[in-house]
Amino acid sequence: MATRLFSRSKIPILASIVLQNLTKNPSKNFSFIAFKPKRPIVDVIAHEPILGLRQYHDGRPRGSLWRGKKLIGKEALFVILGLKRFKDDEEKLQKFIKTHVLRLLKMDIVAVLIELERQEETILAVKIFDIIRKQYWYQPDAYIYKDLIIALARTGKMNEAMQVWESMRKEDLFPDSQTYTEVIRGFLKDGSPADAMNIYEDMIKSPDPPEELPFRILLKGLLPHPLLRSKVKKDFEELFPEKHAYDPPEEIFGKL
Repeated sequence: MATRLFSRSKIPILASIVLQNLTKNPSKNFSFIAFKPKRPIVDVIAHEPILGLRQYHDGRPRGSLWRGKKLIGKEALFVILGLKRFKDDEEKLQKFIKTHVLRLLKMDIVAVLIELERQEETILAVKIFDIIRKQYWYQPDAYIYKDLIIALARTGKMNEAMQVWESMRKEDLFPDSQTYTEVIRGFLKDGSPADAMNIYEDMIKSPDPPEELPFRILLKGLLPHPLLRSKVKKDFEELFPEKHAYDPPEEIFGKL
């Protein structure tokens, strides 16, 4: 079968034509080495894309899965799944913590805390943070407190957020402007303007100068409370004289 295909192909015909030209013109040296194509030959590099397409998959993960989970090991992922599985059963949860969580390395348990905050499993995150604080390598860190407090405030767990807040203050750490902003927003969303004002007073006494955003949030959230809003507006105009505080029309909330 192969011989038939070869005999029917055009290769012998082309070969005979080349031989005839060589015998007719013996004076002209025909060399494949000296042959120069009209178009330059371009070296094709395997890893470079051609026409916007890659010739092969280089094995690197793609998309958010790589960016989001590259710092989480198998042990940490197993612990996260186990904590979420037993979170409604306190007895099984404590047993799982003793057998699996306490044996994690430093980077793994910190990764578990960050991932639980990202997944809004804030009650579990508080438990992990309490375990971290008992480790021999633990040192007070304002950024760990900040991320946990913001996660609690955004999920509406203001009591837990204030407990972590008090622990932070006992370790002589101060929240930054973003932490103040999220806690104030959380109390206003929770319908507790008095608690929001307590955080505001703490922000005014902070060693770091306050920023504009917490004032903007309070000025908007305290519209139904003109007395509290007038105090915040007065402080805002003193601290930011070049800025303007917007007042809504009187027919909406009355004269402020």
